[in-house]
Amino acid sequence: MEIKKDSKIKNVFKRYGKIMIVAAVAFVVAFVAAVGVGVKDEGEEVSTDSVVFALPMQNAVVVKDYADNYLQFNESLNRWEIHLAVDMIAENPSVFSIYDGVVLSIDENSLDGCVVKIQHEDGFVSEYSSMSQELMVKQGDNVKKGQLIGKSSDSAANEMVDGAHLHFAMYKDGVEIDPNIYLDLQNK
Repeated sequence: MEIKKDSKIKNVFKRYGKIMIVAAVAFVVAFVAAVGVGVKDEGEEVSTDSVVFALPMQNAVVVKDYADNYLQFNESLNRWEIHLAVDMIAENPSVFSIYDGVVLSIDENSLDGCVVKIQHEDGFVSEYSSMSQELMVKQGDNVKKGQLIGKSSDSAANEMVDGAHLHFAMYKDGVEIDPNIYLDLQNK
């Protein structure tokens, strides 16, 4: 009587086949989850549009850049501090909305001067400080990208040595962010 021997590969599959199948299925599930392949719900909208912001001033020069990880000297206050905005000047002091939105607030205080905040989509807020009091918008107004909202001035006492300029800040989901990430200010 002859005993038939199984091949080594066949023995491995007999012994570990179920484990190998489970591991392969787990790998496929993990891969699908990692690359985001899924079933789209009926009626779910998918947007491929991205927000493209305009510049708040035309032909502006950045005189003080955003700095959250190093100190800059503030001559007006005679102290070193972080600067969570971009200061810019231009021959034409006109200031424009960087994107469609709603005027969230208009405030005035001695340190920041006249301040306009605009709520945009996707959790973005733009803030325009050191503005002239003669604004072209009021709280609650809908604004369009590129719409004139006012003029820069020297109304901010905390940067009065810098003269008339726009102190421009941005927020994403309530957190201050570097405007350079979203605006093409590199050559300004």
